[in-house]
Amino acid sequence: MACDAPAVTLPRPRSAPAADPWLRRLRPGPAQSAAGAARVVCFPHAGGGAGTYRPLATAVAARSVGDRPHEVLAVQYPGRNDRIREARVEDLRTLAAGAHRALTALPDRPLVLLGHSMGALVAYEVARLLERDGRAPAHLIVSSAWAPTRVPGGTVHLRDDDGLIDEIRQTRGTDQRLLDNRDVLAMALPVVRSDYKAVETYRHRPGPPLATPVTVLTGDRDPLVGVADAAAWQARTRAGFRLRVFPGGDHFYLTGHWAELADHLVSAPPRPVPVAVG
Repeated sequence: MACDAPAVTLPRPRSAPAADPWLRRLRPGPAQSAAGAARVVCFPHAGGGAGTYRPLATAVAARSVGDRPHEVLAVQYPGRNDRIREARVEDLRTLAAGAHRALTALPDRPLVLLGHSMGALVAYEVARLLERDGRAPAHLIVSSAWAPTRVPGGTVHLRDDDGLIDEIRQTRGTDQRLLDNRDVLAMALPVVRSDYKAVETYRHRPGPPLATPVTVLTGDRDPLVGVADAAAWQARTRAGFRLRVFPGGDHFYLTGHWAELADHLVSAPPRPVPVAVG
């Protein structure tokens, strides 16, 4: 079984830096922290870069009203796009530690974390670190991702280039023209391989469930993540939990549902369900 589903991304124009190489600002927030103003932080999938979330930032902008503007940031992992000259990171917790350090340097504000596929696991580990600091996020949204205790591992990162390309093709998340372009693949495959290694070697460390509400989004035709594997995220929170399954959605269902994803980001997180007594 594949460990993740990358969509190969080409270098794009830079988004505005957020005072740290790990973060890119896709939508500005208020000049000064306003009451209720939220900061959304997006974590890309394997092989992806911060620019993946530009359509989401546009959708969020259409839903931010009044005195509650939403700043949208995206994490830029080392070794890709404008960080191409930096060493790639092949350990998922090291990725989380880098993003965590960058976020803790920002002014305090309600924080919503969103991660897709590999990014969901990175976001989860960041949420654990933030809770350790006493700065629990307001909401964790995970998309097309196994629950941390169900990550299947694998050896895709050990395959030759043709084997890795076959795996990417099966996920249906990459334009066939890119897969046929050897010059593009020469730049993209090392990044994809490193990200696969980060996910395939990830093992969940026991610990208490999050105090952060969790929303899980997934497609019912995802070839990698079954609905049951996504629903198992419920065990990783003691706060509110919500599961939404997109009919007909594959691993990259979100590219056709940016508006709905934005709705989840700007709406209130799920509340815990009271337990009946008696």
